[in-house]
Amino acid sequence: MRPPRPPVRKQKAPPRRAPGRPGAASAEDQQARLLEAALDCFVRQGVAATRLRDIAQQAGVTPALVNYYFGDKEQLLQTLVAQRLLPAVVGLGERLAAAGDDVEATVQAFVAGIFDIVERHPWWPQLWVREVLCEGGALRGLLMREVAPATARIMVARFTAAQVRGEIHPALDPRLLMTSLIGLTLFPIAGAPIWRGVLGAQDLDAAAIARHALALLRHGMTPP
Repeated sequence: MRPPRPPVRKQKAPPRRAPGRPGAASAEDQQARLLEAALDCFVRQGVAATRLRDIAQQAGVTPALVNYYFGDKEQLLQTLVAQRLLPAVVGLGERLAAAGDDVEATVQAFVAGIFDIVERHPWWPQLWVREVLCEGGALRGLLMREVAPATARIMVARFTAAQVRGEIHPALDPRLLMTSLIGLTLFPIAGAPIWRGVLGAQDLDAAAIARHALALLRHGMTPP
């Protein structure tokens, strides 16, 4: 006669989460994931052409979830600016503050700051060209209000003072030096896939572009 089998203990089913708002930790992760998906879409096809469903598809979720976290594209863009774009340029301001009134240190700080931004955020140059430089870009107003005024004032004031001290060539306009810095940093980075192919210059990396920019500025700004 076989001994009786021990009773089978039923495993309790895992508790089901009540429908509604996700937990705090998962909500934070999900929001970050959606912001990264939005960045990918904005860089690839532009802010205006991107729909919430495109972002949802990129993130592998439903459009309803994107709408749940951000409401609409405008709110999503505002969150992206606050959590991704503005923090990306904080380091540039800190470098310029540390450079003091020394004009060469200021130029080096700006160039190093731009390349640091690009190294940490490779999407920055393409997004900047598409959404700031192009007419109707969604981020032009942001640049004019939040980023450019303070940085431009600092740079131009230092260049003007240095020119008065005889440290900068008198034929140069301190205001245009700011645009020269942009032209020697962000433009070459944003256009790298084109000019590297045209010139057969695949060996020129970001460090080479930075060295070139600094050498050109250093010699071009030197008074006679």
